[in-house]
Amino acid sequence: QVRLVESGGGSVQAGGSLRLSCASSGSILRADAMGWYRQAPGKQRELVATINSAGAANYADSVKGRFTISSGNVRNTVYLQMNDLKPEDTSVYYCKSKIRANEYWGQGTQVTVSS
Repeated sequence: QVRLVESGGGSVQAGGSLRLSCASSGSILRADAMGWYRQAPGKQRELVATINSAGAANYADSVKGRFTISSGNVRNTVYLQMNDLKPEDTSVYYCKSKIRANEYWGQGTQVTVSS
């Protein structure tokens, strides 16, 4: 059973930084892609950033230049460095892993940015 665990969320003031981590267990296969998504209350879940096994990254326009996604040295780990945080970044952030035809989600970590 694949399990994803996010960590690193918290509360910061606008302009601050946080680093989210996602560790995966339960698969001997390398993920084809991993990514971060977020969902604010009353809104749909949206893509934040993804990275594939070749290291190619993709970002939502709203976070380009502020957030950086990276893969860890340990297989199937991913990080999200978030700088210059804004109140509109407040959401629950979810990690997703795609392994072959299957997708797996973590339980989410809350990020709250105050003005």
